Amino acid sequence: MELSGYRELWRARGVMSLLLASLLARLPMLATMVPIAFLAKDAGGSFRWAGVVAGAYSIGTAIAGPVWSRAADRRGPRGILLVTGIAWSVALLAIALLPTGLHRLLPALAVIAGALVPPVMQTLRAAWPRVVQGPALRTAYSVDATAQELLFMVGPMLGATAVSVASPRLGVLLAAAMSAIFIWWYALRQPKPLNRDQHSEVPLTARQLLWHRHRLPLILAFGLWVTSFNGISLGIVAFADEHGQRLIAGIFEAVWAFGSLVGGAVAGALPGRRTSYLWRRAALVAAGMLLCVFATWSSVSLGIALALSGLTLAPAIGALYERLGSLTPDVARTEVFGWMGSAAMGGAAIGAAVSGAVIEGLGVRYVWVLAAVLAGASAVLLLRVPPERRSEPEAGHQPERHSGSESGPELAGGLLGETA
Repeated sequence: MELSGYRELWRARGVMSLLLASLLARLPMLATMVPIAFLAKDAGGSFRWAGVVAGAYSIGTAIAGPVWSRAADRRGPRGILLVTGIAWSVALLAIALLPTGLHRLLPALAVIAGALVPPVMQTLRAAWPRVVQGPALRTAYSVDATAQELLFMVGPMLGATAVSVASPRLGVLLAAAMSAIFIWWYALRQPKPLNRDQHSEVPLTARQLLWHRHRLPLILAFGLWVTSFNGISLGIVAFADEHGQRLIAGIFEAVWAFGSLVGGAVAGALPGRRTSYLWRRAALVAAGMLLCVFATWSSVSLGIALALSGLTLAPAIGALYERLGSLTPDVARTEVFGWMGSAAMGGAAIGAAVSGAVIEGLGVRYVWVLAAVLAGASAVLLLRVPPERRSEPEAGHQPERHSGSESGPELAGGLLGETA
């Protein structure tokens, strides 16, 4: 282990302010859903109605995410972030102030709010190659994935605290206020796009961007991971309920996230001198989930298995971010992360639904069997993705010449597949 990546990241100008601003900008996004769910439940009288509203929000996000990301690539991220940040705050304000008698309008407002979610995560992951290179770039993606785990712990807790101390309406209003301030600050921290010859780098169509022998497997693999993650979260809740200890569900989630935090911090400090294949990290994720299958006989054993399983998550996710960013031209990098986000939203919905059926039909432990199978399938998808090499140039720094009619393998990143 060495800390050169962290040292270079710390010394790079503007990196720490960009990272901090992105964390604060993402916080209201993760703090929103708990208050909205309770607001819908109180208004409609059931958690089924809350599920409808949450599903409507997810649909809006999945559809509009790539659109905003593509606009950020074409017109620059700052303006898109400012517009969507203000619009999203207004949409949350409308949800918070909606009279109880008009609760049937909540799904429509939720779709609108979901469609206006600012592309914070997408623009951050597209920005890293513009501000850091070499070991610091790998460390940046690892820190990003690790920080995301921390936000998944803090964000929902913040929303739940607002609901408990005050009311769901105040929780939504708090998220609206935070988004207006934090997303504005994050937008102002955006780095300038890379200098490129406008005649040599034509924007890619969605088909050219996605129908690529390396980018498509990466996006699909991430979708499979999120499907398994959501299934495991439901399995944790079911395990806790089955043992009559609902409190341990939160403890298990925290232990799992803590393991991922540790794994991400260690991965960021690795020197990375050797060739790094992403499919190996996916195989480790599958092995960690398989370990949990044999640990469901007690709370202690499952907690230990979840901690060990978590060690594999952030390193794999960070490496996937790095591969997807490196194999995508700068002109389309924000959009490709937008499509990855849509795959994650779809995976989350499928994971919850399928895992619920697995729990009812087969039992809790089979949720981890399903998760291990999905992670194993992602490893197979990633077999042909070229490995990370320390001397490999960034896609955004060496534009490829192509026209709008050229196929995926002719685009930037396509030729790298010959080394796999």
